[in-house]
Parts: sequence; C-alpha cells; structure tokens
Amino acid sequence: MQRRKRLLSLAIIAGLTFSTSPAIAKPKPTLAEIEAAKQAEAVKKAAADAAAKKLAAANMTLKQLTAKSNAARALYVKAQQELAIATSQAAAAAKHAAETAAAVQEAHRIIGKLAANAYILGGNMSDIQPLLSANGPQELVDQLSTLNTLGARNTTALERYKAAEIIAKAAKQKADDAKAIQVTATAKVAAAKKVADDAQALQKKEVDKLQAVQNKLMQELASARNVRVTLEQQRQLALLEESQATIATTVINQAKVWPDIGFKGRSTIRTTEAQRAIAVAFAKKQVQARKPYVWGAQGPNSFDCSGLVYAAYKAAGLDWPNWDRLNAALYAGYTKHVALTELQPGDLLFYSYKGTISTIHHITIYAGGGMMWEANSTKVGLIYSSIYSVKGLMPFGGRV
Repeated sequence: MQRRKRLLSLAIIAGLTFSTSPAIAKPKPTLAEIEAAKQAEAVKKAAADAAAKKLAAANMTLKQLTAKSNAARALYVKAQQELAIATSQAAAAAKHAAETAAAVQEAHRIIGKLAANAYILGGNMSDIQPLLSANGPQELVDQLSTLNTLGARNTTALERYKAAEIIAKAAKQKADDAKAIQVTATAKVAAAKKVADDAQALQKKEVDKLQAVQNKLMQELASARNVRVTLEQQRQLALLEESQATIATTVINQAKVWPDIGFKGRSTIRTTEAQRAIAVAFAKKQVQARKPYVWGAQGPNSFDCSGLVYAAYKAAGLDWPNWDRLNAALYAGYTKHVALTELQPGDLLFYSYKGTISTIHHITIYAGGGMMWEANSTKVGLIYSSIYSVKGLMPFGGRV
C-alpha cells in the first residue's frame, strides 16, 4: 500500500512538473514592435521617394535617348532613300554610257566603211588618213580638206560620230557624279545607322537599370509594409479575442448549446476529406507537443485558438486567397455550416457567450467522437477535450 501511494505521489509530481514547463513563447506583438516596424517602413518609404526622384530624372534621360534614336532612324530612312535614288541614277547613267559607246563604235565602223569605199572608188589614201588618225570629230573637221569628196553620206556619218562622242562623254560624267553621290549616301547611311544603334543601346541599358531599381524598391517597401500590417493585424486579432474571452468569463447563465436561429455561412466548402484529416493531425501534433497558448500566435512554437485553426488548415494546403488569418467570430461566416449531428473530423466548433456570431470568443477543431483539439487558454494551454467542456457551443459546425 505504501509503495502504491509513493508511486502515485511521484506520478502526480511528474505530471505537475511536465504541465508547468511549457516552451518560452513570444507574446502578441507589442506597440513598441509595431512602432519599430512603422519606422522601418518609413525608412524604406524615404528611400523609395528619393529613388523616385532619380527615376524621374532617368526617365527624362530616357525620353531624350528615345528622341535621339527616333531622329537617327529618320536620318537612316532618308539616307536609304538617297542611296536608292543614287543607285538608280548610276544604273541609268551606266546604261546610257554603254549605249553611247556602242553608238561611237558604230560611227567608227561606218566611217571606216565610207573611207574604204572612197578609196575603192578612186580616192587617195592621203585623203582619208586624217579621218583614221584624228583624235576626235572636231579635229577631223578642222583637218580634212577633202571632206566634201566623201559626199553627203560621209558628212552625216561624221556628224553622228561627233554627236555620239559628246553624248558619251556627258553620260560618263553623269555616271561618275552619280557614283560619287552614291558613295556619299552610303557613308551617310552607315553613320546614321551607327548613331541609331548607339542610342538604342543606351536606351536599353537605361531601361534595364530603371527596371531593376524599381523592382528592388517595390519589393523592399512591400516587405516592410507587410511586416507592419502583419504585426498590427496579429495584435488586433489577439486583443479582440482576449477581450471576448474575458467577457465570456463574466457572463452568467450561458447555455451549454445555443438554439439554432438560422445563422448562415458559406454555401460551399474548399477542402477535401483528406485535407481535413491533415488539419486534424496537425492540431493533434501541436497538442501532444504541449505547445503553449499565446494571444495572437499562429505557430510554430505557440498558438491561440484561431491561430491553431489557421495553422492547421494552412498545413493542409490552404493559403491566400482561399484561406486567411481571422478571428474566431469571422471563421463562423467563412465556413459552411453543418448540424452538430453531422460533424466530421476537421470541422470547426464555435463558442459564444450570448449565442450570436458577434459574441463568439472561442474556436476549436473537431477530432471525432464528441472530442476536439483546442488551444484553450493561457492557463490551460493546448488540450484534447470534450466539445461540451466549454460553455456556449453554437448549434452548428463550420466545414472549411
């Protein structure tokens, strides 16, 4: 008997020791922490504003580079047009030169034939020697004293020869001029294209730089703002639930289960049976690990009642926008209502001190068999308990 009493005493002592040594948990965010987060956000905002001025100046530079690029492109198009015209003119001049050269050759052939005919018909070779050795039509006209002896046909042929040679020389000069214009236009095209390419490269470099700066600043500012909002939200949720729970302890004559007066929730659910099983397993693991209850906490080291619900279903794969960190009362409208007789593991249970949605102060996860996993209070911690162990059970469960 004494041995049994001693073993019982040791068990009680061990149990008390185990239950009173929870892990050190971080309390709900303090005003000082929120103020520090605001100051950090303000610093990021100031940096973003300063960078915005640089960004505006860089945008002005970007506009100038764009104008420069557009002007260079316009010159490029103009030079291309000039090149096309010069190329066309050179081709026409070359064709004309070829035609006139052929005409000169034809004139030489005719004159040679006329000279040969004159000789055959009795002319003197000395008469046609100037014709064959003359440097040009004008010299031929000046030197020949026997031109009239060749007859009208000879005179016509010589005049044609003289005209063809003049035209050929003019065509050759025109072709050379067109070629020079073509070379100048080509050089202008190359210079204009280089200016356009340089301006475009500078423009792209500036755009890339601006984009990188903008992305970095936006990420930093969003991160700082998110930290501040999260801390404020956690504190507000914790204060609200703390206030509701405190009031609940002072309200007398609370019903064990409130009557159903037609509360409505969502019309659909977002989870599968497998996901609900994961949420239940998560809650069970936190309870068995004897995690402490801390207002505003949602894990991993501590939880309050709605924080445990949020973390359990986040572990099951739900996240924004299908799942969010709310307080106990809001989860009542964020889930599909099911009768208490139809509860399934993973459904949420709600407790109110007046039987209304606005006075819900506690939320738990149904474990099955009339039991639940809950983050009960700072004094009790996380426990496995009967769904009727807390007064004020709402007449419905919430299926996520």
